[in-house]
Amino acid sequence: MISLRDKHLAQRIYLLLGGLFITSLVVSNLIFQKFFYWHPFEVEIFGSKLFEISVGILPYPITFLITDLISEIYGKKRANDIVVVGIFASLFSLLIIYTASSVPATSWSYVNDTLFNKVFGNTTIAVFASMLTYLFAQFIDIQIYHFWKRVTKGKHLWLRNNFSTWFSQFIDTLTIVSLLCFFGIIDWENFAGLLVSGFLFKVIVALLDTPFLYLGVYLFRKRFNLKVNEEIDLL
Repeated sequence: MISLRDKHLAQRIYLLLGGLFITSLVVSNLIFQKFFYWHPFEVEIFGSKLFEISVGILPYPITFLITDLISEIYGKKRANDIVVVGIFASLFSLLIIYTASSVPATSWSYVNDTLFNKVFGNTTIAVFASMLTYLFAQFIDIQIYHFWKRVTKGKHLWLRNNFSTWFSQFIDTLTIVSLLCFFGIIDWENFAGLLVSGFLFKVIVALLDTPFLYLGVYLFRKRFNLKVNEEIDLL
């Protein structure tokens, strides 16, 4: 049982993590149309260069790291709450973009209507598709994470972190690439290459972020005197 003072600190940290989560989610939906080539080595797969991926994928792994950390420290319900808030934040950002695109630009505006619509014109489709896949993937991630947490009785943090993220990220990548191809944002000939590249990139990032999850869990447990498998109740 933590003190009232520590509970207030835990609430502030939870809000901070939630803010980082929502920012990463919304930004990933806004910048997705730019693609880059990460080339630690020259490899082609299904006619596309390996790791030709959207910049929107860069902040996305942060969301899974945060939900895993919240799941571990605050519990399943608090992790699900953050996911739901993220959905509303995406919808609200979509409303703002729609309103901004509806008003005409002045003749001297640095960004005219054509350029604005070119950059944000597909955002409606992207955010809608992303929200559906993201909602499904995140809830799957949380469910699998807590399944392994129960099975391992709070031990083997690396196992639930990676297994939950890999499975949910594959579903997310498969669905979002399919929808982007379906709506004509990218060509179907790039489907297989983008699917493999996107998933492998997320697997690598999941492996790389495991030490950060361990560090975060260690700092929480040390600061709040938590036992293995013990969670903070914010109520």
